[in-house]
Amino acid sequence: MKLEFSPEKRFQQSFSNAKLDMVLTENSDETIRRALTGYEIGRKLKQLRLRKKIALVDLGKHTGLSASMLSQLENGKLIPTLPTLARIAMVFDVGVDHFFTDRRRKRTFALTRGAERIRFPERPDAPRPGYFFECLAFAAQEKTLQAYLAEFPKRDGDPPDEHFHEGAEFIHVLEGTLEVRYQDETHTLRAGDSVYFDSAEPHAYRGASKQPARAVVITTSAK
Repeated sequence: MKLEFSPEKRFQQSFSNAKLDMVLTENSDETIRRALTGYEIGRKLKQLRLRKKIALVDLGKHTGLSASMLSQLENGKLIPTLPTLARIAMVFDVGVDHFFTDRRRKRTFALTRGAERIRFPERPDAPRPGYFFECLAFAAQEKTLQAYLAEFPKRDGDPPDEHFHEGAEFIHVLEGTLEVRYQDETHTLRAGDSVYFDSAEPHAYRGASKQPARAVVITTSAK
């Protein structure tokens, strides 16, 4: 039986093969350098030295290493041995683990274009959705908050459905009038008004103006 692979599967297989080839062809020094690069040992060494206001020559006298070698360590041109790191750590009164922890966190930057957003109803099966929403930061991964642009059509008659979720919620009304029901009380918000609340309590929304209300809604997860 002939098996067909999708372009994504073929790409993943090619990528895995490329990684295997790299491991087989690089020597041990290259492997060590690649493994240690992410720890930015040279940057941390330079930060310690500048914080203590010690010149390379003076640090060399304390550690028994040449200023040239220390400069190459700071610039990442040399891979330090464990005894070398131990000498440097003793001078600065830090543990060797200082060079292998607190790795610089990758900063998140995710741009979302207006034309890329998709409008969703409250629920796919809702005959009369209480609101529609667009995700404002869908491109970002591992977010600590969720941001939406929401639209609330005018609703009369049946009370809006309540819901709840862990964390907190913030609503800022951009246009129209929005009613927010929380702990058996109904609060009316107009353009420019905002509300922040514990979203673990049941709450509901209702558009209350002729033109649909529009608001920015931000939710956070529980700590």
